[in-house]
Amino acid sequence: MVSELQRLVDAFGARLGRSIAVDDARLKLLAYNAHTGDVDDARIESVMHRGVSTALVAHVSEQGAAQASDVFTLPPCPRIGITMERVGIPIRYDDALLGYVWLIGSDGPVGDRDVELLRESAAQAALVLHRGHLGIDVTRSHARELVRDLIAPDQALRTEAGVALVEEEHAVAGPVAVLVAMVGGEEDEPLAEERRLALELAVDRCRRRLPPSRGLALTRPDHALLLTIWPGARSQVIERHAAELAGVLREKLVAELGSGRAACWVGVGGPRPRLTEALSSYEEARRAAEVARITGTLGHVVAHKQLGVYALLGKLTPDQLAEGIPPGLRPLLSNPAHRGLVETLRVYLDHAGDAQHAATALHVHRSTLYKRLHRVEQLTGLRLDVGDDRLAAHLGLKTAELHPRLPASTHAPDVVF
Repeated sequence: MVSELQRLVDAFGARLGRSIAVDDARLKLLAYNAHTGDVDDARIESVMHRGVSTALVAHVSEQGAAQASDVFTLPPCPRIGITMERVGIPIRYDDALLGYVWLIGSDGPVGDRDVELLRESAAQAALVLHRGHLGIDVTRSHARELVRDLIAPDQALRTEAGVALVEEEHAVAGPVAVLVAMVGGEEDEPLAEERRLALELAVDRCRRRLPPSRGLALTRPDHALLLTIWPGARSQVIERHAAELAGVLREKLVAELGSGRAACWVGVGGPRPRLTEALSSYEEARRAAEVARITGTLGHVVAHKQLGVYALLGKLTPDQLAEGIPPGLRPLLSNPAHRGLVETLRVYLDHAGDAQHAATALHVHRSTLYKRLHRVEQLTGLRLDVGDDRLAAHLGLKTAELHPRLPASTHAPDVVF
């Protein structure tokens, strides 16, 4: 696409006898020919960096360039480096804005012949850009299909996808680590379109921070994943970089959702040595994000290796989770009147049975703590001075946190007896 645009620019530049440039819709420079006259700082910046300042983008927008349907004039704005007038025309295909063609005022007045050639160049550039965008869309769609196959249950399908991704230069070979992002939504319902779009944009922007062919993105009905590839890197290095990228991903997701307190979580899977083993890292990342979402106590960015016992419990189905809760503990968990007792038990066990520390955390006297624990023993039949019973109770609470119908704790001991 770029080479075809360059040939077009060279040809029309020769016919016009002046410099001509093509930008995309975001004013990123795509092609230009040799300059025949003076240039200003804005043009130098565009050529040197293939982009322009946000102030210049704002200036172009304020002048109504994006709404123009024909040739327009962009006046100078010395404070942002535009000291020379531009004459531009939007590049459109089926009314969709694809970019701009520009002439610079230092080459002399723009006559009627120049305007006609400018219109012709914009029409041809529209065809080139449209074909290029179609090609990019097809390529990306195919890459997404391969990523779906890469995390499919079928081993043969995963192997074929890994080979194809490398052969078609969508990805490089090397160790992988997967990040999974989730946002809050209705239980068991697909995400609303605006939240799904926020996920897609945030993950894609993080992908662009990686070198070419080192990141692959995929959006699913209730989450999005970013598969990162780290050729030659050791596991510890991959873990560190993946954690940093996960923090950036959550920041971008919060920004896209439009709230500094947005409900969103990012899970990080452990490194795997080959692209075809990405499924394991993906499952870990998804489990980490899901556990973080359900428990609300692990933070918003969680690596699978930080899950502790939740890593094992997160593999169980709701029925299996329910079976793992001690029978005596179930009535306590399911009765709202005992929320305070559940919280007391949780804090006591999380503090390894240290009564003083648990009482301090609950803001109660130790005698009150002992009374509550005695009541728990009466209701559950568990003996908290017996190691096996204490372990069963602690695991039962952790299990209940992941169960969709059993509120393990409200963190509010408002009802005790």
